[in-house]
Amino acid sequence: MEPQKLLSSIPAVNDIIHYLAANYPKTPDSLLSLVAREAAQKIREEVLAGERLSLKREDVFELASAILERKLQPSLRRVVNATGVVIHTNLGRSPLAREVMEAISEISVYYSNLEYDLASGKRGSRYVHVEEIVRELTGAEGALVVNNNASAVLITLNTLALGKEVIVSRGELVEIGGSFRIPDVMARSGAILREVGATNRTHLRDYEAAINENTALLLKVHKSNYAMLGFTKEVSGKELVSLGQKYGLPVAEDLGSGCFVDLSQYGLPKEPTVQEVLLAGLDIVTFSGDKLLGGPQAGIIVGKKELVAEIRKNPLNRAVRIDKMTIAGLEATLRLYRDKKEALEKIPTLHFLTIPPEEIKKKARRLKRALLRVCPEGVEIKIVKTISRVGGGAMPLSNPASYAIAVNIPKVSASRLEKKFRDNTPPIIGRIEDEMFLLDMRTVFPEEIPIMVEAFQRVLGDVYG
Repeated sequence: MEPQKLLSSIPAVNDIIHYLAANYPKTPDSLLSLVAREAAQKIREEVLAGERLSLKREDVFELASAILERKLQPSLRRVVNATGVVIHTNLGRSPLAREVMEAISEISVYYSNLEYDLASGKRGSRYVHVEEIVRELTGAEGALVVNNNASAVLITLNTLALGKEVIVSRGELVEIGGSFRIPDVMARSGAILREVGATNRTHLRDYEAAINENTALLLKVHKSNYAMLGFTKEVSGKELVSLGQKYGLPVAEDLGSGCFVDLSQYGLPKEPTVQEVLLAGLDIVTFSGDKLLGGPQAGIIVGKKELVAEIRKNPLNRAVRIDKMTIAGLEATLRLYRDKKEALEKIPTLHFLTIPPEEIKKKARRLKRALLRVCPEGVEIKIVKTISRVGGGAMPLSNPASYAIAVNIPKVSASRLEKKFRDNTPPIIGRIEDEMFLLDMRTVFPEEIPIMVEAFQRVLGDVYG
C-alpha cells in the first residue's frame, strides 16, 4: 500500500483515546492523550521511513496499549537478582533488612524529631541520631554522616587541605564507579595532589621526602576494588600515623567499602575493619554505609573529635547532608550490629556473603524440584557448581563457591532465555556462562523462588504456545 494511503488509515487520536479508556479505566485523561499521540506519531514515522508496508487499526491500538503499559509501570522496579553478585551496583547494591525498611517507613509516613530536641523542646541536629551509635560501634571520638563516600572524601579534603598539598601513593590513585577518580575528587575539593612512589612500590621515605611547608594531609586509599600482586610494597596506616605525628600532620584513610565484621573467618579475603583501622591511630577514616556494611547509601566519616567537628562546620555539609530516610535506615542497620549473630542473619548483604555453599545448594534443589513439576519433556533443569562475586568494588579476588540452576530449552538460545526472564514482571536477572543460562541461588531470597517458578511457566508458555 502507498505511504499516503497508509497514513490516511491511521485512526484519529480521539479513537485511540476511546479505545485506551475502555481497556484501561481510571487512567488519567492527560496520560491517555499523551499515549495516543505518541502511538500515532510512531506509526507515521514508521510509514514514512518505509518500515511499515501495511496497517490495521488493531496494530495502532496494540502499540498504544504497549506504550501505556510501559508508562504505567514505575521506572525504578524490583528485580530478582540471580546473578550471584552480592553487592550488585547496577541492581541497587545492598538490599536492606526488614527491620530497616520498617524504620524507614515509620519515619517517612509520619512526622519525626529530625531536627528537634525532645528533651529541651528546642531545635536539634539531624546528625545526633546516628553519631552516637557510629562512635559506639567503631570506638571513634567523632562521627559525621553524609550522602555517600565520595562526598565524605570531598568534604574531608576540602576542610583539611583547601589550597594545600595532600600526599598520596601513586599506586592508590584509584578509579571508583562511574569513572570518578581520586585525583578528580581531590581537584574538586581544592586540595593539591602530591603523588609519591611508583605504581607498584611506595616506601615511607617517599612520603617523608615530599613533606614541605605546604603539606596539609597524608592520605591513604584502600585498594578495595582491585588487587596488585607480585613485586609490590605499600606503607601501612600505622607507619603513616608515626610519620604524621613526627611532622604534626593529620593522616586520613579512605576505606571505600567499610566493614564492621571480619569476614575472613567465613572464607572471604581479609578486609580491614573500620575498628582495626582506627586502632592504628588514623585521624580520619571515611567509608560507605552501603556495600559491605549493608545499609543505605551514605558516606561515614569517623576519627578525631576536633577534626570531625571542623568538617561538620564546612558549608559543603549542607550540600551533601543526609535526609531523614537515610538516617532512619542507617540507624536501624547499625543497631543490628550490636549483636554480631543478628547482623549476620538479618542484614542481607552479610547473610549472602557468609551463607555456606550447602545452604545455597538447598535453595537450588528447592527451585529445581518446583521447576521439574511444570517442565515438559525435553526441557533440561540441572544444578551446577559455580562461583559468585562480592561486587560493589570489594574483594576483587574473591570467588566464593555457589550453586546455580542451569536451564536448557531445546531450540531456545541462552541469550533469548536470558531476555525472556529479564522481560518478566518482576524481571529476573541471571547470567550466561558457557552458553548456559544460569540462575545463581546465592543472591536469591527464599521467598523469591515461587516468583521464579511462575516466570518459568510464562517462558514455557511463550515458547510452546
